[in-house]
Amino acid sequence: MRVRLVYMLVAVMAMLASCIKNDVPYPRIQANFKTFVAEGQEKAALIDSTNCIVTLYFDEMADLSNITVQEYSITPGATVEGDALTGVLNLTKPIKVNLHIYQSWTWTICAEQNIERYFSVTGQIGTSYIDVPARRIVVYISDKIDLSKVYVERAKLGPAGAIITPELEGHTIDLSRPLEVTVEAFGKVEIWNIFAEQTSLSVTTAGVDAWTNVAWVRGQAEAGHDNGFDYREAGAEEWIRVDAADVVHDGGDFSARIIHLLPQTTYEVRAYSDEDLGEVLSFTTGSIVQLPNSGIDDWWLDDKVWCPWAEGDTPYWDTGNKGATTIGASNSVPTDDTATGRGRAAMLETKFVGLGVLGKLAAGNLFIGEYYKTDGTNGILHFGREFTERPTKLRGYLKYKTAPIDYTSSGLEHLAGRPDTCVVWCALIDQNSQFEIRTNPRNRQLFDPNGSYVVAFGSVQYGEDVNQYTQFEVELEYKSTSRVPKYILVTASASKYGDYFTGGTGAVLYLDELELLYDY
Repeated sequence: MRVRLVYMLVAVMAMLASCIKNDVPYPRIQANFKTFVAEGQEKAALIDSTNCIVTLYFDEMADLSNITVQEYSITPGATVEGDALTGVLNLTKPIKVNLHIYQSWTWTICAEQNIERYFSVTGQIGTSYIDVPARRIVVYISDKIDLSKVYVERAKLGPAGAIITPELEGHTIDLSRPLEVTVEAFGKVEIWNIFAEQTSLSVTTAGVDAWTNVAWVRGQAEAGHDNGFDYREAGAEEWIRVDAADVVHDGGDFSARIIHLLPQTTYEVRAYSDEDLGEVLSFTTGSIVQLPNSGIDDWWLDDKVWCPWAEGDTPYWDTGNKGATTIGASNSVPTDDTATGRGRAAMLETKFVGLGVLGKLAAGNLFIGEYYKTDGTNGILHFGREFTERPTKLRGYLKYKTAPIDYTSSGLEHLAGRPDTCVVWCALIDQNSQFEIRTNPRNRQLFDPNGSYVVAFGSVQYGEDVNQYTQFEVELEYKSTSRVPKYILVTASASKYGDYFTGGTGAVLYLDELELLYDY
């Protein structure tokens, strides 16, 4: 028995050494920022290791020309070239920083600042157009208003406490010609110009974003009036008025969400203000598209790798089994224990793969995309498949058996002994390719729900036993109603922190009968 164990250890060591030697040539290690904290940050920095960009988010009281770096961490063994991060930074424009480990990697540090700006006057149609880079404001005013005597109801063009000259809010100004104003804050002065354009239209149907069973409509009129929308199916005689409670007002801008529409159907919509009607806009709703193998019934065994598609079919889903089976067995497998009593489901189990210290924790998982390759004992995955519709929810069935977390990684030691947590998440992104996941700590890249590429995101988590199949719904929260996605991502894991090789041995997630919903 001891002889057999020795042979197994030797085989595993040889396999790991082989992987590292062939797949991870050390001179190609990427030097990354892992954390970055500056004084006055509003939220955590976004670190994009693919494009080597650190984005820092500040509130409006931060002086971007005088930012102090409090702390940062980089890839072990890497160094910062020069003194780019010492003293105070001027982040009014992006700066470049070189990190070095075998070779130089150029990173960009940039800042985004959330300054609330507004400008509104009496008789205004819609809200003002505020062009921050050009420091220009355009306000649309009824042709019944004398432009030489325009009353400013609200005005804020800089951070809180900024001094505006001449004073605007609560004063009458002359907009018969462009008005130049100065905005002073943090000892710096900006020159802004305000322009007025008059219109004879009392209400405008500003636009529509058509989804599948839902449409988002926008209008503009003078604030304080009865503003709203009518809609109908193309060819119908009667208009349907959107309930006033469903109309959201923002000064002279107003919008509404119209639900329960038919897919692949043409509709018309118009805005109204009191008795006045805006122009009629036509739109066509999208299609109801479901995910291939959404019942998770189709599997086949390729040697010792269980694959979540029928043999000979085009793969849509994948698992981490190709990595797990390098030194162990598949831990994401089919099961006859299903939500409906027929077909098959996915059983995703968290296991330690290997022998002794020669191995890693492998969280059972299922995801849309493909397992790209193994990087030493780590995985490189390509998440997502092409998709352009806009669902509102992902529904499915799951049950879960948790386990105490017995393996942790650096920074997550405090989770040891706690019950493991499973997760199912769905995202829509509009970047031009699949999202690459890298679990290697040297160049780790994981999905960030707050990333600039994210159109919509939602997730559910369970940190306790779910003994019977239970229906769940992942509600997608959209950043914009107009952005059209290019890829859909769905991921399920028996261990929430499986990407960090943290979880509980024996945690098992069962997943079945997934469905995309398109209405509210």
